[in-house]
Amino acid sequence: MKLCQGQVWKAGKAYLRIVKLERLAVEYKSLPNLGNKEGTLHSTSKKDFCRLLKGAHLLAPEKKLLPARKEADAAAPAR
Repeated sequence: MKLCQGQVWKAGKAYLRIVKLERLAVEYKSLPNLGNKEGTLHSTSKKDFCRLLKGAHLLAPEKKLLPARKEADAAAPAR
């Protein structure tokens, strides 16, 4: 599994979101639930972060379309 910025992992009762991903370091936010954006920011090595993810599950990313884009698609004539 390849790590990417913005991934959300479920580890136990906490959610871990990768905020900044560098070659040897990871900044992640630990969230009690996904409903709010408040959580604690942590910095660690990539090796330690991968150990933390052992047994965790990657959540599927949600595909978001901007509302303005939806309106533009609806207004455009079909070819």
